Amino acid sequence: MQVEITYRPSYALAVVSLDANQSIQAEAGAMVSMSPDVAIETKAAGGIMGALRRSVLGGESFFMNTYRAGARGGQITLAPVLPGDMTALELADEALMVQSGSYVASSEGIDIDTKWSGAETFFAREGLIMLKCSGSGTLVLSSYGAIHEMELSTGEAHVIDTGHIVAFAEGMGFKVKRIGGMKSTLFSGEGLVVDLTGPGKVLLQTRSDDAFLSWLIPRLPKESSR
Repeated sequence: MQVEITYRPSYALAVVSLDANQSIQAEAGAMVSMSPDVAIETKAAGGIMGALRRSVLGGESFFMNTYRAGARGGQITLAPVLPGDMTALELADEALMVQSGSYVASSEGIDIDTKWSGAETFFAREGLIMLKCSGSGTLVLSSYGAIHEMELSTGEAHVIDTGHIVAFAEGMGFKVKRIGGMKSTLFSGEGLVVDLTGPGKVLLQTRSDDAFLSWLIPRLPKESSR
């Protein structure tokens, strides 16, 4: 399998070339185009309970689509809902915690599950609800805006707005908290942040869909009362 990311970072498109009989699992609605001999199968990946955890806790689709190439191989193009960047990562018997909404697709050998970060994430809409992507293979992620990558060394800490997290290594220490006191949380526009501690890789997105919606919704036309 080969994945080429084109048109980045604003309107990225993943061009996936599949070898003979090779398959890729993708989020429902991610497919843009595909070769005519690529077969599609829709199922509740991970069984009913696994699909429910992803859907209810992770905000992902209940069903996943598996695209399998024919004997001569094939090609499929994938794109996320929001404008922004994409990246293809190669996992080697490791795990990444992926922010809900950033998962696009994965090859065979990658297991997708939901891991909840704790009750304190109920405090605000930007709850740090993560998907655990583990195993060996190719993982395709997306972001709203461009992707900014950081590598934290052992013991190095960084404070990140939860709405800007795309993914981080499973073994990293993290703690979700309010920024400052109650007044700062309610009026600073920041909401929740997470303290991440290395070692490990962190992927950030340069824009936050929550922040965009907070800006957009008050400006939408309101239905006049009669």
